[in-house]
Amino acid sequence: MAHYRAYLIGCDGHSIKAVDLNCTADDAARKRAEQMVDGHNVELWEHARRIARFANKQEQPFSPV
Repeated sequence: MAHYRAYLIGCDGHSIKAVDLNCTADDAARKRAEQMVDGHNVELWEHARRIARFANKQEQPFSPV
């Protein structure tokens, strides 16, 4: 098992939360990290190696004032 860390990225571009993942390979870690995209971007790292970045695809609904 390899140790990965997924970072949830806030709208200001800074990490707001880190989640440790233990997976057998990069592909398994990518799948788990991609599932975490829910209103935030997610970056997947293995130590100092960035593996992937997943963009939030949800658009904020427009609400007129």
